[in-house]
Amino acid sequence: MQESRKKGKVIIAGAGPGNEELITIKLQKRLAEADVIIMDRLVNPAIIKNHARKDATIILAGKQGYNDASATREKINALIVEHSLQGKTVMRLKGGDVAFFSNVLDELMALKQHQIPFEIIPGITAASGASAYAGIPLTARNYSQGVQWLTYNPNSSYTPERWKELAHTTDTLVFYMAAKNICQLTGHLLHYNEKADTSLAVIEQATTIYQQVHISTLKSCTNDFAGKDFSSPSLVIIGHVVKLHKEFNWFTTTGAGSIFQELEK
Repeated sequence: MQESRKKGKVIIAGAGPGNEELITIKLQKRLAEADVIIMDRLVNPAIIKNHARKDATIILAGKQGYNDASATREKINALIVEHSLQGKTVMRLKGGDVAFFSNVLDELMALKQHQIPFEIIPGITAASGASAYAGIPLTARNYSQGVQWLTYNPNSSYTPERWKELAHTTDTLVFYMAAKNICQLTGHLLHYNEKADTSLAVIEQATTIYQQVHISTLKSCTNDFAGKDFSSPSLVIIGHVVKLHKEFNWFTTTGAGSIFQELEK
């Protein structure tokens, strides 16, 4: 009974794809209420700087692939539970949307286990932000019949049948967390795909003034991007809709740089 009286509330929220202006009004209100904000590394620091309470406790708990020193799921869950059981309003702030390739299920299970009340605030996911700011409609009529959201790294357990299916689909393919291994990814698709001229885009730091869009094709990817170190976050879009970028690219950027570095000066 004593633990129940101490319980606060947890807000699981999406901070959008990077541009500070793309957060929701609801998130803006909740940022002003939160006692503790546990944030991912890809959340634009300007969102915290301009919208969070000045006396809020900010905890950086970024989960990063290929980085063993980044926060573990268990540690993040423990932080959320610990602070909420102290009667605080805790915000778990994630880049993009809360449910696209994140560990939200683990966090929800931890909250349910401790009977901690929560709410979920969706955010604009990277695929929506990157495609919009690159002038690439993901399901443009006569270009694509649908869209698939995927991830890829060398340990991904796609079967040969699945690669064949992806190689022949008329859907737009959007790969999160794949830019680092773009050449291996396109190699798998080329193995089963006669449409080697299928267009692809790698979009760095989407929706920010540092956004860069790199255009290639499946067959040219290795020549164009071999040894290229794309900045994080980056998103990969594969499909004929990428051809629309040239005509409908509307967003003016500075190109080089990082919004995270700029805000740390």
